[in-house]
Amino acid sequence: MARMKAAIFVQPGRIVLDEKPIPDVGPLDALMRVTTTTICGTDVHILKGEYPVAKGLTIGHEPVGVIEKLGSAVQGLREGQRVIAGAITPSGWSNACLCGACSQDGAGTKHGWKPIGGWKFGNTIDGCQAEYVLVPDAMANLAPVPDDLTDEQVLMCPDIMSTGFGGAERAGIRIGDTVAVFAQGPIGLCATAGAKLSGATTVIGVDRLANRLEIARRMGADFVIDGSAKDPIEEIMRITDGRGVDVAIEALGTQSTFEACLRVLRPGGTLSSLGVYSGDLKIPLGPFAAGLGDHQIVTTLCPGGKERMRRLMAVIQSRRVDLGPMVTHRFKLDDIERAYELFANQREGVLKVAITP
Repeated sequence: MARMKAAIFVQPGRIVLDEKPIPDVGPLDALMRVTTTTICGTDVHILKGEYPVAKGLTIGHEPVGVIEKLGSAVQGLREGQRVIAGAITPSGWSNACLCGACSQDGAGTKHGWKPIGGWKFGNTIDGCQAEYVLVPDAMANLAPVPDDLTDEQVLMCPDIMSTGFGGAERAGIRIGDTVAVFAQGPIGLCATAGAKLSGATTVIGVDRLANRLEIARRMGADFVIDGSAKDPIEEIMRITDGRGVDVAIEALGTQSTFEACLRVLRPGGTLSSLGVYSGDLKIPLGPFAAGLGDHQIVTTLCPGGKERMRRLMAVIQSRRVDLGPMVTHRFKLDDIERAYELFANQREGVLKVAITP
C-alpha cells in the first residue's frame, strides 16, 4: 500500500512527522495532493492538549492543492485541477446545512447535538498537514483556484480569512460603524480587513506587538492601540468621545479581551466572539448592564463549502485586500516539527507559516 508523510498527533505536547497509508477514495470523495498548507492557532490548542482529538490523527485544516483522484460519483471537477477546500467541509444535505448552519454539519446524533460538527479536517478525520488529504463530499467543498492566484494568495481562505470575515459579517457591521478588534493575530487582522470591507468607517486595532499593529494599518485599521503602553478601554472611549463602539470583535480567546470588548460597547452594541476559549468565561455585571443593555453576543465558526471559498478568492482576485504580508515564514513538510515549535512559541515575529510538502 502506498504511503505518505503526515503530521500526526501523538499526545499532548507532541505532534510528529510520520508515515501513513494514502487514503482510499470513496464515491463522493476526492484525493487532494497538498501543495501548500499552514498551521493554525487551533492546531496549537490541540498540541497543548487544550482541545481533544484522537491519538494518531493527522492535523491541519487549511489545504491548497491539486486533485489527484476523484470518486466515481463526483461530477463537475477533474483530476489535475488546482483547488482549495475550506476548513469546514459540509455535506450539503444535513439538517444543519438545510437550516443554513453549514459549519455545524454532522452535529445531529441519537445522543443529541454536537457543536462544530462541520469542522472535520484534523478534528474528526485526518487533516491536511500531509502529502495527501481525502476531501469528503467533494462536489460541495472543492473550489477551483483561478489561474492568476498563487497558493500563498489563497492560503488564508480556508480558515483565517473566512473566520475573520465571518466575525465581521455575523456582527452585522453597517456603513458608518465604529469597530474595535481586540488582538491582531491572523484572525484579528482578517477581522480588521473584513470590518473595513463591510463599511465600517472607523476601525480600531488593539495588540501588544508593534509589527502586528503595523500590518493592522495595512489591513484597514484607522487607529491602532498598543495595549502594552496604553489602556485600550480608555483609548477607545477617548477616540469615540465616550460613545463606545458599535461592534467589538474578540479574536484572542481570553477572559481579559472578552471583558474589554464588553466594556467598550455602546448600549445596544454587538460583541462578536472569534476566539477559541480554553476555560470558562465570566460576564462582568457592570459592562453587561445587568443584562439590560440591549447588547448582542454572537459567535462564529467560519462558513465552509465551495461557494464560500469562491467568494473569498474573488475578494483577493479583485485586489480589495492583500493577505500576503501574513505569511512570514516558510517550511517544508519535513521540517513541520520545527515549524510547530516556532509558531507555538510565537518567535521571530511569526504570523502564519506556509508548509509545502
